[in-house]
Amino acid sequence: MREQMSGFDLRRMSLELQAQVGGWMKKAYQPHHEQVVLRINPKEGSQQDLVIVRGKRIYLSSRDRPMPAQPSPFAMLLRKHLGNARLEKVEQHGFDRILVLSFNSRGGPRHLVIECFRDGNIILTDESHTIIQPLTHATYAGRTLKRGEPYRFPPEASDPHELNEAKMGELLSNSERDLVRTLAGQANLGRVYARAICADSGIDETTAANEVGSKPTKVAKICESLTKMLNELSSEHLSWLILEEGSEKEYEDIEPGDSINRDIFLSEKVVEATPILLPEHQGLTTIEMPSMTAAADAWKGAHDAMALARRETEQTSVSVRGGLIGTKAERMERRLEQQEKALESFDSEVERMQTLGHAITDAWMHVDGILVQTREAVERVGWDEVSAQLDKTKWLKSCDPARRTLEMVLPDHMNSARGPVVEVYLDDTVHQNAQRWFEKARKQKEKSVGARQALIATRKELEKARKVEKAIEEGGKVAGIRRSRRLWFENHRWTILDGNHLMVAGRDAKGNDMLVKKHLRSDDRYVHADLHGAASGIMKMKAGFINDEHPPSNLPEGVPAFRLVDDIGIEEFSEEAQTQAASLALAWSRAWNAGRAGGAVFWVKPGQVSKSAETGEFVGKGSFVIRGKRNWMRDVPLELALGLVCINTVPLLMCGTVNGVSAICQRWAIIRPGREKKEMLANRIAKATGLTTDDVLPVIPGQSEIAEDHGLIK
Repeated sequence: MREQMSGFDLRRMSLELQAQVGGWMKKAYQPHHEQVVLRINPKEGSQQDLVIVRGKRIYLSSRDRPMPAQPSPFAMLLRKHLGNARLEKVEQHGFDRILVLSFNSRGGPRHLVIECFRDGNIILTDESHTIIQPLTHATYAGRTLKRGEPYRFPPEASDPHELNEAKMGELLSNSERDLVRTLAGQANLGRVYARAICADSGIDETTAANEVGSKPTKVAKICESLTKMLNELSSEHLSWLILEEGSEKEYEDIEPGDSINRDIFLSEKVVEATPILLPEHQGLTTIEMPSMTAAADAWKGAHDAMALARRETEQTSVSVRGGLIGTKAERMERRLEQQEKALESFDSEVERMQTLGHAITDAWMHVDGILVQTREAVERVGWDEVSAQLDKTKWLKSCDPARRTLEMVLPDHMNSARGPVVEVYLDDTVHQNAQRWFEKARKQKEKSVGARQALIATRKELEKARKVEKAIEEGGKVAGIRRSRRLWFENHRWTILDGNHLMVAGRDAKGNDMLVKKHLRSDDRYVHADLHGAASGIMKMKAGFINDEHPPSNLPEGVPAFRLVDDIGIEEFSEEAQTQAASLALAWSRAWNAGRAGGAVFWVKPGQVSKSAETGEFVGKGSFVIRGKRNWMRDVPLELALGLVCINTVPLLMCGTVNGVSAICQRWAIIRPGREKKEMLANRIAKATGLTTDDVLPVIPGQSEIAEDHGLIK
């Protein structure tokens, strides 16, 4: 398994997935266009995700991975047909790179075909193997992957399990290629495993295959090596990660409990995951893993778990070129490049049309003769006969009876049929046909005039955009970006707590319900101010932020860059994080606009939070019942700060406590309840930072004033 799983990898994976047979498919997600995740509850053990990265890999993972709030159409279709369906069978099609998952659903048998070759595909079929929906429509020679079409497997390649000595000898004897290429292609082993068999059997891989096939002893050695490899594939469970040379010491220096750095190291330094150690792995550093799925998850799991973040980054950024967030100047540069290409195309088309007009005029006698002869032939025998006789003349290519046109070859300077091909109208004279081309050239030239004017306007706009961006850069402002959607936590109140934990809270009753229902996990904490209607806050234990090793290069100095991750590797909240969360829970209540100096806040564990009321009681929208002991924090101070950060390449304004924001941000300001409307304050901050007012306004808790400015506005 390098970038794509081989037939060997999928055979081991199909064996490991047998443990999931009998489990139930609960939900389907599509966090990225390249990835589909099936959440499976097995008969025994904990819930796991079957991660399918199209065209590349399939494996099981228990990682906490964010999922989109709104499922994609394909994910909705899978939920409709496979929701609560029982997984009955997992099998590899022959020895090809295809896995078939068979489910027993309430609508009848369903099959999910996962193709791991070319660009990959995922196809849902019914009991008769009629396609319900493919992930992507495709047409190949002999089969069409389209809704309503019968699903057909691609032509099945050879299965190495069926190659005994007689069949192997016949296969090698009939080959005209060398040994390694024959085993890789015709025996369906792939080049890596073919070379391993050559090495194990002691036969030079460059030897002609037919020469080896004529010697039974060598054929027997090859079959023996192949059988040993296939037996190891089926009987063993261990797999290995292969590290790149020179990285052994770096791996040894990682602390045993440092999961974040371990994930980063493995994603960067592992070159391969393999179910079988091969001769080419000798001398390389290997890491033993209990299974192939564990190896794939250790290597690619952290990357795949960030699929939603990658999708949001792609959607929020106008473009990413060279690591830069797309700016107006970049958009103008792309538009200018497109307009210049279009104008160049216009000019070449005008020249082509004028050339054809002149060519018709220069070949006056030739064109007139063919027109006269063709008109007479059409009147005498009709268009059908004329069309049938076209292949007998070298001067006519085709004809269109409906339009009464001909595709004619004009003579070159040697008077041979190698000149340009031109369309002429049968009922027009030579002069009229030439004029048609001159008229087309004139109209095309008029179009180019408009294109030139648009080009001039774009150049002026580009020059203006560059001046504005230069002024922004010199003033320390961030480059504003247009976004089609926000990062998921921006739909709520949010902050970064001590230890880089994420804290979110609802903006309204609907937001409170959504957060508790979708985002409250067993190891989180629920925080609430002792005020009616206060926001429900969640301190996330695992979800949080790490430093972005590749921040946008146009990010101003003094703006820290982070990446949102699912597991920051911290097992407990610090006292400072709890104090910060309490201050924010109080500030995100009516206490801020009331101008209070402090108040009381409590926190509880998720299991104490319930939507179920006692008999005769009612729990309103956005409200919850808290059962058990509450952990109180009294005399919580009401103080906030705003700071400038960059998360997933998007510059944002963050609200937090004074201690929390000042520890993270270099450009920040202390705010307190005041008389200035939040809209006016948001406009001031937006002008000073380069952010949009729409991004700043939701962060400000209410009417406020700047108490101390530390480079945020001035």
